Amino acid sequence: VQLQASGGGLVQPGDSLSLTCAASGWLLGNYPVGWFRQPPGKEREFVAAISRSGIDTVYTDSVKGRFTISRHNPQNTVYLQMTSLKPEDTAVYYCAAERTLATFNPSRARQTEVYNYWGQGTEVTVSS
Repeated sequence: VQLQASGGGLVQPGDSLSLTCAASGWLLGNYPVGWFRQPPGKEREFVAAISRSGIDTVYTDSVKGRFTISRHNPQNTVYLQMTSLKPEDTAVYYCAAERTLATFNPSRARQTEVYNYWGQGTEVTVSS
């Protein structure tokens, strides 16, 4: 079971960036997926999550209207499209998958501890 996050980089405030979470050797479409981030010197925090079908999503308040989580199950990938980036979005971004067949629960999806599989992280730096 392997997850790989990619797409990070150095951008300027107001720019856009798209992150990709890819799975190899297993079907990511069977699992809800979350994106988390860890700013420098801070704890890991929830960013967004998506249900297995892709119909249900949830976001932390600070990214609502700017970030969009989506998935393409045939390609075994989940995306995080980030727009209007701010310096406070600077962090290492991680994707994670929860091994569950339960109905998507937005409150549960915010919790780091429910996720069984984690990618290695991709760094996003927003700076002028």
